[in-house]
Amino acid sequence: MKRKEKIAAAVMILGVIACAVGVSVGMYREKAEDKETQADDQKLQLQKEEIRKIYNTDSQEEIREELDDKKEEKEYSESDMLVEYNPFGTNTLSLYVYFESEQAENVSCTIHVEDETIPDYTQQLTEDGSYVTEHEYQVLGLVPDHQNEIIFTFSLLDGSSYQETITYDMGSLMGTEETVLKSQDGASEEELENGLYVILGNDSSGLDFMYYYDNNGVIRGEVPIIGYRSHRILFDDDNMYYSISETRMAQMDELGQITQVYDLGQYELHHDYVFDDAGNILILASDTGQDSVEDIILRLDSEDGTVEEVLDLEDLFGSYKETCTENSDGELDWMHINTIQWMGEEEILLSSRETSSIIKIGDIYGSPQIDYIISDPAVWENTDYSSYVLEKDGDFPSQAGQHSITYVEDSSLPEGQYYIYMFNNNIGVSETRPEFDWTVIPGVQDSASDGTASYFYKYLVDEEKGTYQLTERFELPYSGYVSSVQEIGNNIVADSGMQGVFGEYDSSGELIRSFTMEKESFIYRVYKYNL
Repeated sequence: MKRKEKIAAAVMILGVIACAVGVSVGMYREKAEDKETQADDQKLQLQKEEIRKIYNTDSQEEIREELDDKKEEKEYSESDMLVEYNPFGTNTLSLYVYFESEQAENVSCTIHVEDETIPDYTQQLTEDGSYVTEHEYQVLGLVPDHQNEIIFTFSLLDGSSYQETITYDMGSLMGTEETVLKSQDGASEEELENGLYVILGNDSSGLDFMYYYDNNGVIRGEVPIIGYRSHRILFDDDNMYYSISETRMAQMDELGQITQVYDLGQYELHHDYVFDDAGNILILASDTGQDSVEDIILRLDSEDGTVEEVLDLEDLFGSYKETCTENSDGELDWMHINTIQWMGEEEILLSSRETSSIIKIGDIYGSPQIDYIISDPAVWENTDYSSYVLEKDGDFPSQAGQHSITYVEDSSLPEGQYYIYMFNNNIGVSETRPEFDWTVIPGVQDSASDGTASYFYKYLVDEEKGTYQLTERFELPYSGYVSSVQEIGNNIVADSGMQGVFGEYDSSGELIRSFTMEKESFIYRVYKYNL
């Protein structure tokens, strides 16, 4: 073989070897990445299994008994408290605290960390105005990845007070949320209302939580749930209630113990729930045995856990349902009910995103009936339901694609009048009725993310006259889907969910402060609660 031929052959062999090495390295990298993905998936499944164990009432009761045993081991005092980290697993930024005092005391505490970017957070532990000698509390608000000083203030009946401090090295969050949110002050100089912003439905492909943030955008609570999202928190005297998956709800006491878990069986809850006057919970749901979704209302007995279907909207709107088609997901989501409000006397209000309508239903536990509909009249024109639409009092665009409607009873109003406010998404989209032209509503948008503005809307409804009028309106960052508004004190909390932005506005609609969250898809709702 000639010298040139030998060189060419050698080069070819080296090329083949390099190619083989490259393929081998590539395969190695792919295998390594596959192993890393599998490890991440296994870790995620283990974490989800641990969260599922939290919502087992038998194990929760065992934890309660262990705490009671520890309480009996010695006499605990203000200077020597029984302190346990998150014993029930229901808030990863909390402590359980127990002690007794010789004198009746009212107790508050302040969380402090050595970080100039994180202001102190103070919470009332004993109910305002109460003075007791036995103290058992859930302390919220520890800051992750910091040493926390918890400064307890003990107030006595004679007006004097004193303090004790404990420290706790807080670990990392279970999830991946930000410790401090980006914030921006608005033009308003009004004060923010007290309470914690509760993030409901920061939907992700990983773990699911409710998050609590304070007025400075600092995380103060991380409540793991099994999956899907929580939609709001309901409170009675001693407990709070929230959804923990598509088919289950939970009851939690003041210390963080899960005392009941409710299984909805063949029904999947979505979007909302509310107390009736008897303490039952009305739940928006889908019946998995039916051909349609998001059109059922359930009643959950919070005492014994029994579940009863009280309304299928097909029974009231059957002829309209027959005109609807499946959406792009292959679902017959013909009404898409996203809020329920209890009005008393077995009357409810429903928000239907798919029809951009607010519907009043009467006699919900007897023979349910349509009382009236608040919408643009064109939506129900040429249907069997056009006569139910209330008359608009004034010249304004009706709501479109609205969320988070809230019924407001006002004793200063004449009988038959009430207020209702909402996040008016201002989007006209109905996949189950694709031929409808939503431009009948002036200024309506047709894109979930590229619109110009959503709005806070407040109506005055006059049932005697059969009218509704727009009494308040101000612009909000656009969000075609999801989102919420809430009147709290003199202010309004608004969540523009598609943008991951929520803020608090004064009574004139001027922004006081806004917060921005990292999101995978959207933030479903943000409500502010005094926890």
